Amino acid sequence: MSTKKVAIVTGATGGIGFEVAKRLGRDGYTVVLNGINDDEGAQREAELKAEGIDAEYCGFDVTNEELVAENIKKIGEKYGKIDTLVNNAGGLGGRSRFEVMTTEFYRKVMALNLDSVFFASRAAIPYLKKGEHPSIINYTSNAGWNAGGPGAGIYGTSKAAVHTMTRALAKDLAEYGIRANAVSPGTIDTDFHKQIKSTKPEVFASWANNIMLGRLGQPEDVAGVVSFLASKDASFITAETIQVGGGQALGI
Repeated sequence: MSTKKVAIVTGATGGIGFEVAKRLGRDGYTVVLNGINDDEGAQREAELKAEGIDAEYCGFDVTNEELVAENIKKIGEKYGKIDTLVNNAGGLGGRSRFEVMTTEFYRKVMALNLDSVFFASRAAIPYLKKGEHPSIINYTSNAGWNAGGPGAGIYGTSKAAVHTMTRALAKDLAEYGIRANAVSPGTIDTDFHKQIKSTKPEVFASWANNIMLGRLGQPEDVAGVVSFLASKDASFITAETIQVGGGQALGI
């Protein structure tokens, strides 16, 4: 069994996920980065190793039940435990109004944001039971409360479900000392907003006006909170969702 703590971060080849992996690596974890672009994954693994972080890339699609189960079992068996699972993978998946929404689109967005959390958490639980201060950290969104903007209704629905699943996992796993919490990032300056940033930079910049702290978030802002939730300092925190949005959820 690994003497170091072991963390799996899904969707960790860019954006918030990579910053989370880097932060946990700096915290002393062996970090397993998941993604679906193997070239990018190898590059990110090399970047972390160059910084002295014990990192490994593991490529699989988080919406594929068999691949998730197979790969997380492989990681768990290799290290003898999992201490932290960060279900970072997810996304908008596009926009569609309900009247014209295809069942395929609906299922794709739900799979990306909800099925992925279920598949990875279920597979990791036997190894989390062997971990030190073990926890699952999920991602929800303001859209889980306000149902999202035009065409983002299913994204909002999937994130509301992640909020509830986080609390349900916390109830289910408390007897094993496994905690489950979530972060709810506000507007974070990542490729998630790449399209609007490149086509309407003035609109993107104006978003800061709706944030109480007057700026957009950075991936490091989320990584710091994930680091805390994974740590011993948060050992009495479970079933919580922490807003990381500069007060954006309250509006101004």
